[in-house]
Amino acid sequence: MPDPKLRRLLNNLTQKLHHDTLLQTTMDELRASLDCDRIVLYYFYQQWHGQVTFEALRSPQLSILGSVGGDDCFNDTYAQQYFEGRTRAVADIEVEPLADCHREFLRGLRVRANLVVPVLIPDDLWGLLIAHDQAPRSWQTGEIAAMQASARIIANTAAIRQTHR
Repeated sequence: MPDPKLRRLLNNLTQKLHHDTLLQTTMDELRASLDCDRIVLYYFYQQWHGQVTFEALRSPQLSILGSVGGDDCFNDTYAQQYFEGRTRAVADIEVEPLADCHREFLRGLRVRANLVVPVLIPDDLWGLLIAHDQAPRSWQTGEIAAMQASARIIANTAAIRQTHR
């Protein structure tokens, strides 16, 4: 019989691999469905500080995997709005009323159109699911619904994973 500690470690690794595969598949399918340049999952590891932990890309040159943000505009006000379920669809950052610091942040990421959906687990804003395009784009109702459905899938896997820690 294997050592119980080794068995627990192997079980945790298997669960993590399953979780990661489900997340990446969800992201890849969503990016293909929306036909956008980039989909990222931004995970909050502490209050309003996070990191891009998964991405699906049209081109490898668009990668921002591991980015820790840097958008100082994200604060308690925005966090509260996303915690309350806010979805934000920006067709063109150059004409949308945005804070200058946020517009500059998005320009630095080569983003022109942006769609942000919260990933909510019970009593917490776990992260953000974000779609980017390098050209202006009007986000359609079905695209927004697909992002919201994907955020719920991610939230379910995140909540399950947290209960197994």
